[in-house]
Amino acid sequence: MSNGSNARLIEVELDEVSIGRASADVEHERAVAIFDLIEQNSFQPIGYNDGPYKLILSIHENRLVFNIMNEASEPVITHILSLSPFRKIIKDYFMICESYFEAIKSASPTQIEAIDMGRRGLHNEGSQTLMDRLDGKIEVDFDTARRLFTLVCVLHSRG
Repeated sequence: MSNGSNARLIEVELDEVSIGRASADVEHERAVAIFDLIEQNSFQPIGYNDGPYKLILSIHENRLVFNIMNEASEPVITHILSLSPFRKIIKDYFMICESYFEAIKSASPTQIEAIDMGRRGLHNEGSQTLMDRLDGKIEVDFDTARRLFTLVCVLHSRG
């Protein structure tokens, strides 16, 4: 990242019109995902050095829209990613999360650990897919990609 502390997000907003409201639990998960992302991230649109940045995420026609602005809320760039490459990963991720929460109730620690390793593996796969899809558009580190992928997942939760 070229611009040190300016290569980061300082605000993330979800477009309520395209994403919609969810249950209180899911809204809480979304707020936590946004908080975690803002708390620690490395985010630099390629070819721009006027950070820190604000991000509005929306979904239009099965595409994830990254509307990026500078600190003064002036438009920087918009990137649009197809959600198709994420569909199976997100579906599998939700299934394994359900298995994990069920396992916590009655499974052995070894079984819980195995399921959790699978969950983390899928989360890493989704994070890497997101990094690959952002390549040449937005430079992020792996931890930021993980936090963004978490947010993409909770966008798909309605509760």
